[in-house]
Amino acid sequence: MRWVIIDGLHFILFCALNFEVWHGDPKRRMKVYNTKRGILATNEERSWHLLDVSNWDALVCSSDLQTYVRNSFRSPAIAPPAPEEILAPIGTQEVWAAGVTYFRSRNARIDESKDAGGGTFYDRVYQANRPELFFKATARRVVGPGGFVRIRSDASWSVPEPELTLLLNPNGDIIGYTAGNDMSSRDIEGENPLYLPQAKIYDGSCALGPSVLIAEKPLPKSTAIVLSITRNGTVIFSGKTTLAELKREPRELANFLFRDNCFPAGAYLMTGTGIVPGDDVTLAHGDTIDIDIDGIGRLRNHVR
Repeated sequence: MRWVIIDGLHFILFCALNFEVWHGDPKRRMKVYNTKRGILATNEERSWHLLDVSNWDALVCSSDLQTYVRNSFRSPAIAPPAPEEILAPIGTQEVWAAGVTYFRSRNARIDESKDAGGGTFYDRVYQANRPELFFKATARRVVGPGGFVRIRSDASWSVPEPELTLLLNPNGDIIGYTAGNDMSSRDIEGENPLYLPQAKIYDGSCALGPSVLIAEKPLPKSTAIVLSITRNGTVIFSGKTTLAELKREPRELANFLFRDNCFPAGAYLMTGTGIVPGDDVTLAHGDTIDIDIDGIGRLRNHVR
């Protein structure tokens, strides 16, 4: 390192120009992708590098993932992946989810279950110390970018739920973030809260991707989550929220998940949704779902 003496004005300019570098310039965020060519790392798409790791589980279990990925940028750059090469960022991890973590979700759940007498459940869990956590998917049920998510054949009201999703290592540390789609059959859950597993867990009920943003520090509260549903070229629903609306801290949710549970290959945890389409919106075959999260990218899936 070479030190230089500069006057006060130039020092101020120097600090201003380097502030983003020192404090995490968004253009320099590290992301990893699971692809047909292997696991790739990119510095916000500036350059792409192949990681020397055997599979996704080995990556999640790395002792120092940040350093490992950062060192990969010393290797020769390669061509970026084509969209059809990108896979769901998952190995053998289980996917879990948190419910009623946004006020908008609380209100929607109360409204849809009021006739079943379950409305107070959702208000209670929103206020409680213990969050609602539930199992969502095994790896084989997870759909990647560009893939087809499904609506249940016995459901009449199906919606996507866009969610910031945590990647947790076997120690329960938050090592990354991705976008998740928690597909839900709202009429089935609303009929009786005990039907939650049927409303949430079925083939093609979960999507993850496209990338995992390496968690060098917590995401800012201003991080935006945007959902749009397109049918025959027309947007039939769009909505937006930010992490400022998330009632519980991601770290708190992760701690509860790892109470009396071990995850040898790590786990994913969806943190809940703050965007809930109205009762006049239900998914149909052929719809396109776009979920955009700042710093992560766009998770696009089609419906069947």
